[in-house]
Amino acid sequence: MALSVLLKRTGLMKSMVNNFGASRAYASVAVGTDLISAAPDVSLQKARSWDEGVSSKFATTPLKNIFKDKKVVIFGLPGAYTGVCSAQHVPSYKNNIDKFKANGIDSVICVAVNDPYVMNGWAERLQAKEAIEFYGDFDGSLHKSMDLMIDLSSALLGPRSHRWSAYVVDGKIEVFNLEKAPSEFEVSGGDVILGQI
Repeated sequence: MALSVLLKRTGLMKSMVNNFGASRAYASVAVGTDLISAAPDVSLQKARSWDEGVSSKFATTPLKNIFKDKKVVIFGLPGAYTGVCSAQHVPSYKNNIDKFKANGIDSVICVAVNDPYVMNGWAERLQAKEAIEFYGDFDGSLHKSMDLMIDLSSALLGPRSHRWSAYVVDGKIEVFNLEKAPSEFEVSGGDVILGQI
């Protein structure tokens, strides 16, 4: 795809999405929130192929298994294969994975309101699956519990996640960053959170 076409599409998406998040400056989670307690029944679906899903009997991963006794950097984004998410957000973490590990981070996680099969294909396309763990929040349970859902129907995406990042230690949020609109990429990138941990 030509760069000019991609930039036009990104600009169109930004203009459509900005209307949804321009006034947003809150979430029900913040620094100090215990994610495991805040969403005790929430599980995510690790990125995988369909065959892996079948062989695992469509197993899910409870939040306590992701966060308990671990230092985790997690970031959420509007969706797999979308412009800013693919071109900037995921690469900002992939390109800094060695620095995260040097800072004692056990895992770097990308989560989106997508199914685990889409997340798997996208992770493989970005060649990021070895560095980052990808999880699908297929029904938005995690993002609903965090008050981070947004309706992006005008961009043909439907209910999705805002763009955000967090540093979580043993389930407790130590750092939390939320973009003003899901089309923005100013405070949720890997470079930013590296300076906060």
